[in-house]
Amino acid sequence: MALDPDTARRLRDGMARGVLSFPLTSFHDDGTLDPDGFRAHVAAQIATGPGALFPACGTGEFFSLDEDEYRQVVTIAVEEAGGLLPVVAGIGYGWAQAVRFARIAEEAGADALLVLPHYLVAAPQDGLVAQLEQIAARTRLPLIAYQRGQVAFGMDAFKRVAEIPGVIGLKDGHSDLDRLQRLTLAAPEGFLFFNGASTAEIQARAYATVGVPAYSSAVHAFAPEIANAFFTALRDGAEGDGTVGKLLRDFYVPLVELRDRVPGYAVSLVKAAARLRGRPVGPVRAPLTDPSAADLADLERLLASGLDLVGADL
Repeated sequence: MALDPDTARRLRDGMARGVLSFPLTSFHDDGTLDPDGFRAHVAAQIATGPGALFPACGTGEFFSLDEDEYRQVVTIAVEEAGGLLPVVAGIGYGWAQAVRFARIAEEAGADALLVLPHYLVAAPQDGLVAQLEQIAARTRLPLIAYQRGQVAFGMDAFKRVAEIPGVIGLKDGHSDLDRLQRLTLAAPEGFLFFNGASTAEIQARAYATVGVPAYSSAVHAFAPEIANAFFTALRDGAEGDGTVGKLLRDFYVPLVELRDRVPGYAVSLVKAAARLRGRPVGPVRAPLTDPSAADLADLERLLASGLDLVGADL
């Protein structure tokens, strides 16, 4: 299928300009989708200048959305972006279901697709390649492969993936920098790479040394002041007046330690922090759970401290 050659360029330009925003999906207290809350959240995210918008991905609880909800989420993101920045929608599960979501994203006006790791089972390298081939053959939108969990491309498989028409990039969540360096060196010219590690700022400097400076920021979903201050200091090379080290030591590392207390906190804490700041994102959906009262109190103290580091208020 014919692809828009402009999408990769727009993504590359955006990646150099700002962090990648992965907005939260807003739910009412009863667990139903809150389209108005989501629209307000996305508008607030865009106003802070991210390089691209990735709705309905991991942070956006893609796995909990039905197809109608997914359509609403992607449509709202596209409407709010207004063509000013690329919109990359998440898709996933097996290729047949991923294609159903891909078609919805196409109809909603998304610019590209992030192919989340497939459901449940481990698969051989040939199968990982075939998964992307099947999806690419059935959508006109460019694809970004996401290796994390049970998806990890070896060198031969990666070379085949990079040759699939329509695959324009790879998001990495394994943080195996030796292997990632080999992949970047083997990639065709113009192929995009993204740091998709959990709390990516922790490893942003290390990823940049192997040629992968662009990263997704969950912190941007609740504290864009912190995320943007870190990005700017890191991008400028001199690390500001110690901003990078200060934020890592006093905010990001404690945040990771809090995140690691309970499975699923990588999303639950982000939503809780957004609620602490008055953002209309609502609770998480099961099987995730909202933070305990004690963890929420620790989060509030950490958030206030982190904002103070960059001269912002809770």
